[in-house]
Parts: sequence; structure tokens; C-alpha cells
Amino acid sequence: MKNVAVIGAGTMGNGIAHTFAQFGFNVSLIDVSQNSLDKGLSTIEKNLERQVSKGLIDDFTKQNTLKNIRTFTNMSEGINEVELVVEAATENIDLKLNIFKQLSELTPDNVILASNTSSISLTKIASVTNRPDKVIGMHFMNPVPVMKLVEVIRAYTTSDDVCNTVMELSKQLGKIPVEVNDYPGFVANRILMPMINEAIYSLYEGVAGVYEIDTVMKLGMAHPMGPLQLADFIGLDVCLAILEVLHQGFVEQKI
Repeated sequence: MKNVAVIGAGTMGNGIAHTFAQFGFNVSLIDVSQNSLDKGLSTIEKNLERQVSKGLIDDFTKQNTLKNIRTFTNMSEGINEVELVVEAATENIDLKLNIFKQLSELTPDNVILASNTSSISLTKIASVTNRPDKVIGMHFMNPVPVMKLVEVIRAYTTSDDVCNTVMELSKQLGKIPVEVNDYPGFVANRILMPMINEAIYSLYEGVAGVYEIDTVMKLGMAHPMGPLQLADFIGLDVCLAILEVLHQGFVEQKI
């Protein structure tokens, strides 16, 4: 596998494109907005320069990484001859279903269709395609070039071959893949988001201030950053969207 398309040039999309390109893959970065593509490429270049300054890569690798990325505003042009598509569009179920319907129609049946969704059911996404056995989740962590984890989510229909392929592919990117099943929030956000929610309630109810809550979790539980700082880093709109998925997905009260 050498040719990959990434749908969406935002924070996650440009990070995923950066990572694949750095490890020698030919990457088509696709977005409906040329401005978003330009911003995405600018971010990739800045992040590569940061890697060079830290001695993590050399300038040759930086230049090759940039050469490995092409940009497209037309999906049908960008997915020619790819073997894998990774969707990293906004966390909106209607948008993702529409994208996967198009990908299903525009790509050959052997192409693996992956989503970077952090909470939306992969089985539901797979249901709108003509190859539910080849739909899988590749949930990268932000910032993608730095974070080692890839949460590989199996839809109920995902084949063993596709899962094994994506697990091995993640290792080729220098990542550590962890296989999980398709439940609301998967593992990462099923555990993380209720914690963030409780931190927000603790602040709202006056249990402690922002600094105090974050410090307790950093010093007491060895978290690299507190839950409130992390919520800001993720984006409160994204946190809310994931919490709503969890709320809809679990019918019983947990507490």
C-alpha cells in the first residue's frame, strides 16, 4: 500500500496527511475549500520545521514529506488509484454518511474506507456503503505526528483481513494500534468524556477552581494536563458532540 487519500484538511486531517507522507506514502489531501487546503499545508510545513528543530527528522525528510502530498478540491480526482481513504471531516454524522456514500460509488471495491471519527458508529457508517466489510475506524490522537495511539475500531461487519491490514499499517506509521469494538465513544472517549464532564460540573458547582481541578488530576493522577485544559485543547464543541453521542448511545444511567 503506497497511495492514501485523506478527506478533510483541518487539525486532524492535516496531521494524518503529514504522518502518512512522512513515512513515504503518496497522499492526496482533499477538502472542499482551497483556503482550508492552503492552511493545512502551512500547518504541516510548520510542524515539520518544528520536528527538524528538535532533531526528530532532517531537512531531506521534511522536503520529501511535502513532496509526497498533493491537494484536491474535487474528491473524484483525489481518490484515483488509492488503496486507502481516511475520512477526517467534521464530527457530523450526516456529513460522514454522505462522504462514505460518495466514496463507495467512486472507488473500486478493494479500497479500504476508514474514518477518524472519535464517537460515531462505524457500523452505521458502513451500512451506507457497498463494502461494509472494508469499513473501519482509525482514530488518531491530536497532535497526530506526536501521539502514538491509533484506536482501530471494528464495525460489526469489518473483516479480519481489513482489521489486520490497518493494524499493521498503523505500525508502519510508528504508531501503536489498539483494536476495539464499535460501542458509543469506543474506549478513549467513553472513559475520557465523562471525566471531562465531571470536571466541568465540579467547576460549575464550586467544588474548586480551574487551576485546582487541573492540578489535582495532574499531580494526583499523573495526567499530563488537567481535564479542563484538555477540554479546551479538544474544543468544547467537539466535547459536547461526543457527549451527546454517548447520551444517545447508552440508555441506562451510569451514576
